[in-house]
Amino acid sequence: MNLSASLYKEPLTVPIQPKTNPLKSLLWLSVFVALLTIVIKTLAWYVTDSVGLLSDAMESFVNLASAVFALLMVTVAEQPADEEHPYGHHKAEYFSSGFEGILIVGAAVGIIWAAVSRFMAPKPVDALALGIGLSVVSSAMNGALAWSMFRAAKVHRSIALEADAKHLVVDVWTSAGVVMGLLAVAATGWYWLDPCIAILVAVNILREGGALIWESSQGLMDEAVEPEVRAQIEAVLEEFEHHHEGRKILDFDHITTRRAGQRRFVDLHMHMPAHWSLGRAAALRTNVEQALMAAVPGLRASIQLLPNGVEVHHDKEGDSHQHL
Repeated sequence: MNLSASLYKEPLTVPIQPKTNPLKSLLWLSVFVALLTIVIKTLAWYVTDSVGLLSDAMESFVNLASAVFALLMVTVAEQPADEEHPYGHHKAEYFSSGFEGILIVGAAVGIIWAAVSRFMAPKPVDALALGIGLSVVSSAMNGALAWSMFRAAKVHRSIALEADAKHLVVDVWTSAGVVMGLLAVAATGWYWLDPCIAILVAVNILREGGALIWESSQGLMDEAVEPEVRAQIEAVLEEFEHHHEGRKILDFDHITTRRAGQRRFVDLHMHMPAHWSLGRAAALRTNVEQALMAAVPGLRASIQLLPNGVEVHHDKEGDSHQHL
């Protein structure tokens, strides 16, 4: 790479994020859909008296609570950095994911409790066709919304939206399992199948809730960025590296990353000749930072300038030491 060209190229322009937050729009839609499915599924349970449909309706209440809490956390996460939170509020989304996981686990326990009671005293299921029809309608609504949420969560890297989408998918599979159980009851006359299906659905819900709690805990512990994001960062740095006659003129090392909600952070050392002026070094650092931000939207880069042959090491207490 031509080193002088890297110093004087035009600064890269980083796109400005729109003021309207598409995540909040989808979460408001999730709240509305949750209210609608609560009405539909409660009606399905009322007309059939199926414990399986009761478990499906209970999960819709969890959907509503989760969507409201996710909306609150996304609102908190978009607040700008302040004196008490200089790195921003992006980690608030992890609380949403963890809260949703806890709610899912609670709903599963409630479903198992109701199913065991019904298993001990099986009852016939009424108005089967109507109950199944209502369940299918609500599942179609949740499935369409989950698909939209997954797409938006991938674009905006929102764990809160992804958690809500995963929960909706679990809801769809829950409804599918309940419908299959009711069809089996109608075909065989074995009323005990209804609570058995409800218990199987609850076990699946427990697994999904545990996964969400684990994912949120990893985010709160400053997990490294995704492998594909790390590869993008390294590709940008390789474009700026410069060697001459086997010697490193410009080099990068001690690259560490972390993620907090939608925000990504990278810290690194940039080594250059000791005789360079501060202005020249700062100009190059600006170009590197802008290139990183252009390659990884939402990235915050912290670059420490060091002369070639000098290293900074951190001991266990976090103190810095320079070594030649």
